[in-house]
Amino acid sequence: MRKLIGLCLILILTINLYAQKYPKREMRAVWIATVANIDWPSASNLTTMQQKKEFTELLDLCKEYNMNTVVFQIRPSADAFYASKYEPWSQWLTGQQGKEPDYDPLAFASVECRKRGLDLHVWINPYRAVSDVNNNKTAPNHISNTHPEWFLTYGKTKYFDPALPETRDFVANVVSDIVRRYDIDAVHMDDYFYPYRIAGVEFPDNQSFKVYPRGYKATQRDDWRRNNVDLIVKQLHDSIKAIKPWVEFGISPFGVWRNSTKDPTGSKTKAGQTNYDDLFADVLKWQQERWIDYITPQIYWEIGKEVADYKIIADWWSKNSYGTQLYIGQAPYRIDPESKDKSWQSADEIIRQIKLNRKYPEISGSMFFSAKFMRKNPLELHEKLQKRYYRYPALAPSNQRINPVVPQQPTDAHITVSNDQIHFSWEKGKNTKSFVIYQYKRMQRKNIEKPQHIFLTTSDNSVTYALDKQTNPRRFKYVITAVSKSNVESSPVDFSY
Repeated sequence: MRKLIGLCLILILTINLYAQKYPKREMRAVWIATVANIDWPSASNLTTMQQKKEFTELLDLCKEYNMNTVVFQIRPSADAFYASKYEPWSQWLTGQQGKEPDYDPLAFASVECRKRGLDLHVWINPYRAVSDVNNNKTAPNHISNTHPEWFLTYGKTKYFDPALPETRDFVANVVSDIVRRYDIDAVHMDDYFYPYRIAGVEFPDNQSFKVYPRGYKATQRDDWRRNNVDLIVKQLHDSIKAIKPWVEFGISPFGVWRNSTKDPTGSKTKAGQTNYDDLFADVLKWQQERWIDYITPQIYWEIGKEVADYKIIADWWSKNSYGTQLYIGQAPYRIDPESKDKSWQSADEIIRQIKLNRKYPEISGSMFFSAKFMRKNPLELHEKLQKRYYRYPALAPSNQRINPVVPQQPTDAHITVSNDQIHFSWEKGKNTKSFVIYQYKRMQRKNIEKPQHIFLTTSDNSVTYALDKQTNPRRFKYVITAVSKSNVESSPVDFSY
């Protein structure tokens, strides 16, 4: 009996370790930054064909890395990478702000992501309006020109005044328009709320404080600023949920909420600036109030860094997520054989960080900055991820703050073979966003919880492959599931052959 119990314990431990190393569901996202042509398009003078080719190559790269989500920046500076009635086309798309392309990049991205079974999070910057007032030429219909009274300049950048009701309403209208018209999975904002402080320069909001104090005293200016940001975060949440309740609202803040020297509940760090004290982003409140569905702190430091240790910060966030889905922002852009920080002279730093993340049940995956650096494959990051933790695909996780939408099973799933090709086809049921096809050896037990059996994810209703020893239905059997817009998966349906 003792031997039997011991064997059972070993089996359970083995299964748990396998699930930890190769999870079926895990966020694996890549940021695609468009501001200043960081990731896409590589230049602002490309043809439509060149832009589309570059974009689909980035999506294919995501699939090669076994990623499942892209975070596409569509509103870098009160401009648009989509057809907007509120804001002009981006200068980083066509070379001139307001110049219209002959296609809609967001609509194109949505279709291409769905084909590949990739989730699409659209990334907006709420307050930044003109990145560089000295060098960026704005279109006549840019909001900073039609309503100059809504803006403040700090350093070289022009920002919406966070205190104004007009700011909140305008940004909420922009976001509502996106959510209403496009097939997306989430609205995403990064760490840019109030700008990072410029030494010796105060943010110029004295007049706004006089006009809109909302009961705050002169000694409570910082609290007032945090409340300004609270108001827009809540309004954006409410706007999104009123239109499509399943669309998630996520934020990727700076890695440190507060240093423990300022607040005993903060992390044991010595960050030069923090969310709460400098960017006036009370992230913990947003989580507690359930105004956001996921959070992705940008922990862009190495394990063991004296002033901001990745391990300490990841542990802190795992204990302070308040039920909000937690992902970690990773920094492959820092991998460099000539880095001054020895840890970043190898891609192993990212591998160590992912290994650490997996130890926390609260951490549900990673987002990587950014696509350009993933394409460069710094110091064989791709090979190391494939060998260790991203060997198999994973589905994007469902979110506990989103009411589950249950998909119908696919129907009429069948396989036909002709002309040395194998053709899969099926019919779509209700509440379906995409499909997952699983492949098993003929005598193998079917188990859709093991990710090594994932053969394909797509939104298409049919696919065709070459008939060979890797696909032959005499050697393999196949099943298909449906995935809903809330990432709930149906039970499997066998393909007939």
